[in-house]
Amino acid sequence: MHAVPNWDDLRYVLALFRTGSLTAAAKELDVVRTTVGRRIRALERSMGVGLFTETPSGLVPTAAGEELARSAETLEAEVLGVTARLAGRDAELLGTLRVSTTDFLFECFADVFASFMEVHPGIELSVLSTDEEVSLRRREADVAIRMRDTPPEALIGRKLGDVAFPIYGAPSLVDRVGRDAPLHAFPWLRFDARDDGRGLEPWYRKVADGAPIAMGFDSYQVMRRALVAGIGVHFLARFDAERLDVVPLGDEAPSRSLWTLTIPELRTNSRVRAFLEHFDAAVRPRLKG
Repeated sequence: MHAVPNWDDLRYVLALFRTGSLTAAAKELDVVRTTVGRRIRALERSMGVGLFTETPSGLVPTAAGEELARSAETLEAEVLGVTARLAGRDAELLGTLRVSTTDFLFECFADVFASFMEVHPGIELSVLSTDEEVSLRRREADVAIRMRDTPPEALIGRKLGDVAFPIYGAPSLVDRVGRDAPLHAFPWLRFDARDDGRGLEPWYRKVADGAPIAMGFDSYQVMRRALVAGIGVHFLARFDAERLDVVPLGDEAPSRSLWTLTIPELRTNSRVRAFLEHFDAAVRPRLKG
């Protein structure tokens, strides 16, 4: 009689199924590579069936391995859902709240985070600053603050408003090139060629096609400092530019929507709800006009 795998066994199968390599699976599970191989081989022996086949491009699941991994995904979703629902029942404004955002958004709204902590001293706020997407479903964060056109299908959120991004330059650069000069006459700052452009390519093509590129960058902070230093011009969030010594150029002001996002199971969580309401009340007025 073949053994029935437990959840700990399935974690190894799922990690290897998702990554396709022992090394990557070991990193995800926080174990050594040999442990992953040993656990998978032991499971194959106990079940009497092969789960993965080694190929030049990596470990590929067999039909049995894929079926087991799909079942593990379903079980994982149920476990994470129960965990999230239990967390959502927490009625006290105590404990940890993990918020994922970007360096740029945190810097612009640092006072909002500070006022939230003053109002709710019992909440230990943990801010995860990254441009990469985080998985709220896997509880890598409780709330995400992002600029995007629409929220991911599995998440719920609040659209706080549209962030306008006019074009700005330092006064010294504008005086040198000319306030009435066409936008393509100015040196521009652009995302590094290795980057995907962060969705800005249509904006560039519309207003600055053929313009000289003064410098590439891979973060909003670097771009902003280069702009203030007079190296080149670029799009800046209007509410951010209002704090800087910069000059608006042209009439173009494309926009992105600002969202606070969470998962449905956490919408009744007292800490999450308190943060969403506080952030909404403080930030929404800044995005008007």
